[in-house]
Amino acid sequence: MNQLPFTKAQIEEIAKSYPTPFYIYDEKGLREAAKKLKKAFSWAPNFTNYYAVKTNPNPHLVKIMKDEGFGADCSSFSELVIAEKVGLTGENIMFSSNDTPYDEFKKAFDLGAIINLDDITHIPILEKYAGIPEIISFRYNPGPLRQHKGNAIIGKPEDAKFGMTKEQLFEGYKIMKEKGVKRFGIHTMIVSNELDSNAFVETADILFDLVVAISKDLGIHFEFVDLGGGIGIPYKEHDQAVDLDFVSQEIQKLYEKKIAGGGLAPLRIVMENGRLLAGPHGYLVTTAIHKKEIYKNYVGIDASMAHLMRPALYGAYHHIVVLGKESETPTEVYDVSGSICENLDKLAIDRKLPKITPGDILVFQNAGAYGYAMSFNFNGKLRTAELLLKSDGSIKLIRRAETIDDYFATLDFSDL
Repeated sequence: MNQLPFTKAQIEEIAKSYPTPFYIYDEKGLREAAKKLKKAFSWAPNFTNYYAVKTNPNPHLVKIMKDEGFGADCSSFSELVIAEKVGLTGENIMFSSNDTPYDEFKKAFDLGAIINLDDITHIPILEKYAGIPEIISFRYNPGPLRQHKGNAIIGKPEDAKFGMTKEQLFEGYKIMKEKGVKRFGIHTMIVSNELDSNAFVETADILFDLVVAISKDLGIHFEFVDLGGGIGIPYKEHDQAVDLDFVSQEIQKLYEKKIAGGGLAPLRIVMENGRLLAGPHGYLVTTAIHKKEIYKNYVGIDASMAHLMRPALYGAYHHIVVLGKESETPTEVYDVSGSICENLDKLAIDRKLPKITPGDILVFQNAGAYGYAMSFNFNGKLRTAELLLKSDGSIKLIRRAETIDDYFATLDFSDL
């Protein structure tokens, strides 16, 4: 697992001002991750990554990605507003949504975002409620044609709700060409949190073949291919990280053969990774407050699945560090649970850890992606604060913790 960017003493000092639980993000790690991705694809014409805002929508993180030269991948009205507020507009925004509310098309259009349509039936809706944009992209779903059959989060492509069939894709570009569009892109995203490097090479292969076929059949020129995101991170100790250099080199070979060799260069390569960048550099910090011994041994913490729901939703694993006990042998087996009235409220099951006593501070690693972003208010739980460990070592509060007044602010008690 990654070396923690902070010490027990630092966290104890921080907790005096910002009580646990809280999320903390490492700015230095975020910037290094962005630079590593850019370097890997430095050969690609005008390469960029559209940071997937849904991964972690805190505007301070989106701003860090902007500073590193990345755009924003947005999938809702709120995410479009976040991108706008950090100064991202125009084609620095990729708007990819599904079952899209009509006002979201209008907002994306008004911002000048690249609109990536998920279905052929969205064309007349986009035209009616926003207009026909200067540039358009469509999302492809290869269904059973895909050799790499997806993974647990997205599922098989043919079972996924996202994207268009090959036949619909050709028809969609034909319609848009007839409506006067002259600039085109293409997109697919078939995996999420994938660690098989070859899966991303196959994605490029599929899209390059489509670019060649559609260009020839319809006489249109593609400006970009969006290879999607989905590059996973090693949550477990023995997981192997995706080899970005291998992926890049193999995609470059395909590019030279199929795109440059077919006279279709330059073709811009873009991606929309979020987890790869934010995931390893975010931490949920929580305190042990109870121990319970019945048929199993439990450690109760002041966080819950309301704060980190991935373990309950996906059975996901997050490595746990008990601060001050890093060198101790894990001799105990615990379920680590929160106080939600739901038996799924376990952030770790049968986890070997050092002996824990109330007051110990636990750090859940790799929590920067889909951690705070998926938190919720069931049982009246309040969302945590978010902190940024800045590159100079200082701490910045980038989202205050919710209060009980926040929770009740939208309710009407006047007639009770």
